[in-house]
Amino acid sequence: MKTFSAAIIQMKSGPDKVANLARAVASVEEAATAGAELVALPEVFLWRGPHDLEREQAEPIPGPSSDVMSALARRLNIHLVAGSILESRDGEELPYNTTTMFGPDGDLLARYRKIHLFDVDLPGRVTIRESDLRAPGNEVVSVETSLGRIGLAVCYDLRFPELFRRLAEAGTEIVVMPAAFTRPTGQAHWETLLRARAIENQCFVLAPNQYGAGSQGLYDYGHSLIVDPWGVVLASGPSEDAAVVTAKLDGLELDRVRRELPSLTHRRLF
Repeated sequence: MKTFSAAIIQMKSGPDKVANLARAVASVEEAATAGAELVALPEVFLWRGPHDLEREQAEPIPGPSSDVMSALARRLNIHLVAGSILESRDGEELPYNTTTMFGPDGDLLARYRKIHLFDVDLPGRVTIRESDLRAPGNEVVSVETSLGRIGLAVCYDLRFPELFRRLAEAGTEIVVMPAAFTRPTGQAHWETLLRARAIENQCFVLAPNQYGAGSQGLYDYGHSLIVDPWGVVLASGPSEDAAVVTAKLDGLELDRVRRELPSLTHRRLF
């Protein structure tokens, strides 16, 4: 992979799709002006609102909002991972939680539908059942770009190391993982798991996160992170504010780590 500047966008999305999209566009423009060649938005950046409205807020891809992201990547001449949106498909009852990546020419390079859905029931505290609202994807996505090979994941996927190993087996050098990771689990596990996934698979991990109190009654952790293949946190966002978090991704450092500790070639179990 080449050496280049990357940026991840931390934001707090709500039920106003127009306002969310405007904030996302402005933040991506800020990142590109600062020199970022790869920019990533957080999970469900486009819309977060009442669960019973999710189906009607879903959009096709290509569609109105993904077209805006495509045009933005082309205008700014960047690679853009457009967080995730709720994707509708003809004949499908439930939407997918889908992240897309656009190239500098605006072409859709990759589409990843979140595989692992978060279901939890803590009586008297919180009940979340993503599987009642969204369909799971089933495809591991890693694509070659002019920056390097980029793989995609979304939020709860972080807890499933087998997905990241599959990405590593595909030659992935950079994993971009948009998230809306909540504060309780974020305080306990966010940085630990992100650094572990980077170390285990000897890759850069970029994790743009939502922050603050959301419209669905959850509180998101913030602390968007960029981690290098040695597990070093290169940059981190705040806990309570929007941010454009930038770092240099050094291709020579990736090569050094994989050469001096070639653990990916020492595997015995498959």
